[in-house]
Amino acid sequence: MSKITYPILIINFKTYIEATGKRGLELAKIAEKVSKELNVCIAVAPIITDLRLISENVEIPVLAQSADPVNPGAHTGHVTLEAIKESGAVGVILNHSEKPLRINDIAWMIEKAKNLNMYILTCAPTPETSLSVASLNPDAVAVEPPELIGTGRAVSKEKPDVIVKTVELIRKNIPEVHVICGAGIEAREDVVKAIELGTEGVLVASAIVKAKDWYGKIKELAEGLLK
Repeated sequence: MSKITYPILIINFKTYIEATGKRGLELAKIAEKVSKELNVCIAVAPIITDLRLISENVEIPVLAQSADPVNPGAHTGHVTLEAIKESGAVGVILNHSEKPLRINDIAWMIEKAKNLNMYILTCAPTPETSLSVASLNPDAVAVEPPELIGTGRAVSKEKPDVIVKTVELIRKNIPEVHVICGAGIEAREDVVKAIELGTEGVLVASAIVKAKDWYGKIKELAEGLLK
């Protein structure tokens, strides 16, 4: 099930030590187990140094957390889209609030990623900026108010109007771009509400990575996609 389908649960490992190296692989394998049990798409976005380790050991989609707007060559310390694809990842997350990009760089990277046949999820903080990045034709946009990220205060409850407006704007103008949401999602009801508001999935990080029971938490959130 390495192909991206919707609804989707995307787990962002960020750089949490709990999900680095062997522990990151363990988390990815648990996500794969839940994905197969529920027949729902779950993708993982591990730390960049673990992309190959995880890509080669699970069948679910693996995404890079970001990339740099450079071609292969003399760019020390940068990560190219070509290197990400070579690692086995199927796509990339762009413009997360913790790794923002300029709009012209986003446009350049989306075009390059498409040429490489890679999946592109672009993050944005508001309905208006979501529409702006959607106009660049990524596969999906994740609307995430940055002030709610990591707070446990779910965007689907705290700012449902942000989701509704984002869905309306994108469906009216660029209906081929999928809309998901993130920020503060931590319980099944948060996911259910996000789906009810019109999204096709959620982007989650600390609620899963920091959970004591990875299997239980992933299953709880994934089941929310099916209701």
